Amino acid sequence: MAKASVRRSPKARGGFTLIEAALATVIVGVGIVAMVDAQQAFIRSNMWSSHAATGTFLANEIRELTRHLPKHDPVTGLYLEADGNGNSTLRGWGRENGEVSVLDFDDLDDFDGVSFSFFGPSGLDDGQYAGPINAFGEVIPNISIDGEVAIRDEQTGVVEPMIGWTQNVLVQKVDPFNTSVVVANGAWEPALGNFAGRAVHEYPLRVTVEVTYQGPMAINPEVVARVTWIVP
Repeated sequence: MAKASVRRSPKARGGFTLIEAALATVIVGVGIVAMVDAQQAFIRSNMWSSHAATGTFLANEIRELTRHLPKHDPVTGLYLEADGNGNSTLRGWGRENGEVSVLDFDDLDDFDGVSFSFFGPSGLDDGQYAGPINAFGEVIPNISIDGEVAIRDEQTGVVEPMIGWTQNVLVQKVDPFNTSVVVANGAWEPALGNFAGRAVHEYPLRVTVEVTYQGPMAINPEVVARVTWIVP
């Protein structure tokens, strides 16, 4: 009697093929890249919101510092000085002689063109002072990661300022009826008909504080906040 032949089915193959392994690697790699990119986007967004909040705070510190100051010098005021030849020179705008620090500023127009920067004073009469400053005119110190105030000079107690931050101040005379229109510092209007005229010191002022931040690896500072208000 002839024997019946039995065909055995081949054993199931184990493991992955090269194509399957490559596809799995690609899928995992894309997922990791997407996750890293999402994390970086979150960090950038969080850093920007943190910088925007800090910048707005620093701008409002200048506003609080100048809140009770008159528009122009309380002693000399703002006026046009005639030279006798039909020409006149504006007097009283900007920092007066002897006003060498923010604590000497006694009116709003003293702040025109002034900056308070972590670079510190330049040594020139260019309106650059140590900063950034708070509402009391004091340099805001840098805080280390352990919560300690950073001291620049142990002997004098001079603090290290907030690194990277600068407050830039601009003061402008504006049209009384359209505060978006800037007029010259020496602008005035003569009397005409029922209009009594407008003296050089009777214009409202627009104050703008622009706060910039320059990161450790950045070449140029970046504007992170700008606050503007009108002083009638």
